[in-house]
Amino acid sequence: MSWMQTRMTELVGRALELVAFRHSLVASNLANIDTPGYRTRDIDFSRELRRALDGLELPGSAPRVTGVRGLIERPDGNNVSLEREGLMLAETQLRYRLGVQLLRVEFRRLLSAINEGR
Repeated sequence: MSWMQTRMTELVGRALELVAFRHSLVASNLANIDTPGYRTRDIDFSRELRRALDGLELPGSAPRVTGVRGLIERPDGNNVSLEREGLMLAETQLRYRLGVQLLRVEFRRLLSAINEGR
C-alpha cells in the first residue's frame, strides 16, 4: 500500500469500480431497448458492494450479473424498461458523485496531515 492509498481510498475505489460496472450494464440495457429477445441485466448492488468491501471477491473478478425478474415483456421478448433504466442511471450517478466526494474528503485529510507535519 502506497502512502497515498489508505483504507478509505481502497474501499471507495472498490465501490467506484462497482458503480462503473453497473453503469455499463445500464448503458447496455438501454442500447438494446429495441433488440428482440433481449433481457434486462443487473447486479444486486448492495450484495456486491458488501462482497467488495469485505474483500470476498477475487481481484479482477466481475460481479454476478443476473436477469431482472418482474418486468413487463413486449411481444418480441424484450423486457427493457426505459423508466427503470432511467432510474438506475440516476441512482448510479448519485453513487458515483458520493464516491468522488468521499475521495475528496480523504485527500483533503491527507493533505492536512502532510501540511501539519512541516
